Amino acid sequence: MARLGGEAGPAMENRTNREDGVDALVVIVIGVSGSGKSTVGRALAEALEVPFLDGDELHPEANIAKMSAGLPLTDEDRLPWLAALAARVGAMAAAEGGVIACSALKRRYRDALASAAPTVRFLQLALDPAVARARVTGRPDHFMPASLVESQFSEFEPLQPGEPGITVDATRELEVKLAQFRAHLAADGEGDGR
Repeated sequence: MARLGGEAGPAMENRTNREDGVDALVVIVIGVSGSGKSTVGRALAEALEVPFLDGDELHPEANIAKMSAGLPLTDEDRLPWLAALAARVGAMAAAEGGVIACSALKRRYRDALASAAPTVRFLQLALDPAVARARVTGRPDHFMPASLVESQFSEFEPLQPGEPGITVDATRELEVKLAQFRAHLAADGEGDGR
């Protein structure tokens, strides 16, 4: 079993038991562009031994073209993307679980994703706008220009009380972020700490 949080950290099992109708854990790594969602999401999926999905892959071509042109998406633009993501959440929960990286900037977006399965947990990566802008500027191969970082922060609604998840500092070491999330799941009854 892969270990979450490094060699010395306890193993965390993905609780998948479809035979008795229990949905598997689906973790959605959220935050603004440049927060490290894909990096953390891939590492978490590897530790949990479940599939990883980068939510950007589900954006319609029109959304990618709009963002590439430096135009922020509207709620209407995001509707087909959120529907596709919610369908993937449900499919993952019905199978072996999984990890998805996506912005999910607003509470209503997260509510739509969480409604797809009761086992959704959010891992929010927090960082300040200057760091996000510097990180996005250093990613020449990505469709999201640095000029859109500010618009993401203007729309961003941090995790709120009652949402199933935790916020961690995006600038911390990867192992620290994974360990913090492991501890959150253990306290939430989703990880057994073995």
